[in-house]
Amino acid sequence: PASVTAPTPASVTAPTPASVTAPTPASLKPVARAAISQASQWGRVTSDGTVFLKAPEGEVEVGQYAAGSPQDGLTFYARKYDDLVVEIEVIQTRIKESKTSADAAALVVKRVREALSGRSFVGDIVFLEQMCADVDVLIDQKRVTERARKAALKESARTARVTLVEEAEKMSGSSSWKSTTERYSAIVEEWKTLPRVDRNAEQEMWKRLSNARTTFDKRRRAHFHELDAERKEALSVKRELITRAQAALGTTDPKAGIKKFKDLMDAWKKAPRGSRADEDKLWKRFKAAQDEFFDTLKASEAAEEEKLRPNVSVKEELIVKAEALLPVDLTALKTQKFQLRELQLAWEKAGELPKKDRARLDSRLKKVEDAFRTVEEKQWTRTNPQALARAEDTANAFAGGLSKYERQLEQAKAAGDTKTTAQLEDSINSLRALLGAVENTAADLSS
Repeated sequence: PASVTAPTPASVTAPTPASVTAPTPASLKPVARAAISQASQWGRVTSDGTVFLKAPEGEVEVGQYAAGSPQDGLTFYARKYDDLVVEIEVIQTRIKESKTSADAAALVVKRVREALSGRSFVGDIVFLEQMCADVDVLIDQKRVTERARKAALKESARTARVTLVEEAEKMSGSSSWKSTTERYSAIVEEWKTLPRVDRNAEQEMWKRLSNARTTFDKRRRAHFHELDAERKEALSVKRELITRAQAALGTTDPKAGIKKFKDLMDAWKKAPRGSRADEDKLWKRFKAAQDEFFDTLKASEAAEEEKLRPNVSVKEELIVKAEALLPVDLTALKTQKFQLRELQLAWEKAGELPKKDRARLDSRLKKVEDAFRTVEEKQWTRTNPQALARAEDTANAFAGGLSKYERQLEQAKAAGDTKTTAQLEDSINSLRALLGAVENTAADLSS
């Protein structure tokens, strides 16, 4: 209608846009239906039951009623008019209360107008036509509101679809395979529930969403294909390691066996990983072989240790004899060294010791040997002519230096040089201490 102004987004939720010209109060005011008793005002009936309508264009025969009195016939056709009025009143109320659509209301008005054109009733034609016109105004207003609301919904749907597309494109590079797959499914379901928008725009957005999902699916399939290949490789590699571990159980050389299992363990750690279930099963088999080897090795070592047990008492007796040689007597050094050597030979002949006793007894023998070595070194130093000569030369040098400092000290005192005097006195004291130590060393070497 020419009186209708295009809606703004703010007017979408309003039942009646402010920009639409409202009908006059008189035209929308509910009007009481024509009383049946007033039917004669809008029509008449003949004695044979023929009913006429007083229409603007003149009297129109609407039908003949033979089932009762002539007045009954007039009443019958008046009721048909009242039914049309009720239809218009009801649809007028529903459209005002936003309980029906403009199209549904328009169908009612169309049906009533067709009945008006058919002239098969008795009633106020002008009044009913005016009621239809009033509802037309409401329908126009409703269409404006519906168009604005539809436009707003379409824009909201477009925005929602764009948001979904952008999220889908952002997720195409994700490596969170499970959660992202679930989110893509949720996006598609959400897409289906949104109102439709422009067909071309919607198809373009769907194409972007579909491409993003396809990109992710290709990456996911490639990832799991690669993962499957890695798992197959892991199965192959670790089964081979298990075979090698089981073969290593027959190794008779403990050191070689230990090295083999160490190398196998290093290879196991570097090998690709399979599924958790496969890894657990394979590891149990590998570890069973490893445990069997080391359990056997421990049992073998325990048996060997037990064989060495008698050697402990033998060596304990020898170490007691060796410790009895201490302290070393310089006057009997040669004899004691011979006795120690005999004990050392007996020690070697006694054989290996169990691991838990080895360090304890070896350390006791070493203390005896170290004591003899210390005494021998001192004895050699004392009888070394070169050492005595070096000590005497050093003593002579210190004595010469001391004489020189003493002469300089006398000169400084004579000159009254207190600073030099103090420095020379410190030097003389230090040199005298060194000279005394060297002279003592020389005396020890010459004794």
